[in-house]
Amino acid sequence: MASQTAIPCLFMRGGTSKGPFFNQADLPADIPTRDKVLLAAMGSPDKRQIDGLGGAHPLTSKVGIVRKSSTPGVDIDFLFAQLQPDKDTVDTSPNCGNMLAAVVPFALETGMVQPQGTGPDGTSTYRVLTLNTDMQCDVTVLTPGGEVQYEGSARIDGAPGTSAPITINFLDTAGSVCAGLLPTGKVLDRVSVAGDGFEPFEIDVTCIDNGMPLVLMRASDLGRTGYETAAELNADTDLKIRLEALRLKTGQLMGLGDVAKKTYPKMTLVAPPRDGGSLSTRSFIPHVCHDAIGVLAAVTVGTACVLDGSVTQGIAVMPPGNLKTVSVEHPTGEFSVELGIDPANPQNVTRAALLRTARLLMRGEVMVPRSVWSPAGAVRADKPSSLSQ
Repeated sequence: MASQTAIPCLFMRGGTSKGPFFNQADLPADIPTRDKVLLAAMGSPDKRQIDGLGGAHPLTSKVGIVRKSSTPGVDIDFLFAQLQPDKDTVDTSPNCGNMLAAVVPFALETGMVQPQGTGPDGTSTYRVLTLNTDMQCDVTVLTPGGEVQYEGSARIDGAPGTSAPITINFLDTAGSVCAGLLPTGKVLDRVSVAGDGFEPFEIDVTCIDNGMPLVLMRASDLGRTGYETAAELNADTDLKIRLEALRLKTGQLMGLGDVAKKTYPKMTLVAPPRDGGSLSTRSFIPHVCHDAIGVLAAVTVGTACVLDGSVTQGIAVMPPGNLKTVSVEHPTGEFSVELGIDPANPQNVTRAALLRTARLLMRGEVMVPRSVWSPAGAVRADKPSSLSQ
């Protein structure tokens, strides 16, 4: 008998992240066993993830779990799992808009859904429910000839080259994890922070959740420019200690409880734009500075820019009109978000849409020790799976 269990999966890039995608039916039904399988598949906990598929970074320690939806009006359900290289945690509470970009290609590649437009310029749009936060969105991909098109001219910062565009239109993002868009009830909070290893300080923050719980603060209020490289900020021990103390304090204020072992809220430094965008950002996820910025974090930052009185006021450069394209600068480029504003209430965001890309990197099976999971009738490592046929 083979000593490993083979689990079918597709290894995919979604936006500026990547990881294995699974059909939910191919994973254990009970959550503790499922999480053990995911940890084994990714090689966590080990900072190099040398014994698994993980890439030794939070952006490459992600998993997508997909199923055909039974919710009326919804085509696909998506569960995102965030793992950490050196921890034994599997967090399914936050969303990931980057991995979301690969959900529809996965569903088409595996026959979970069928292409809609198959002509030379064919497109297919499916409604996706992210189970993490009960949020729905419409995702459109190119399907000429009835196949997912990956090559194209669309470019996103943080991913090399160009690819076919994938459009994501979020339908309801406010309060994805928190109780509402402004979980503290205020657009601006003055927070006092004390702890070991640093002098007590007070700082203005905007606590907001329009797809991702974020704490926004001016980089200058922490003695930083906001233009530092990700490597410089990751080496800034003093800053990281203060940010974590602030994160623990604001997590309580946002109604999230003890967030010490949670991947949210994300901490985001903001500064005036310097490359023609709307705002410059440096985002922590939550302890490592992001080389770019997450999809839903960008949506949330953009939303803060239209709220009167937020920490972005006087910093963000915003275009006129009720349909605003907000260019969020980050360490490796920019991320544009299209926001629709309610004319009757300029602080009400009615639409959030953006462009991503994705690519299928590998099709096959991931092996996990049978000591981790050995289900009756499981695919054995010495037998081919349906993905290889």
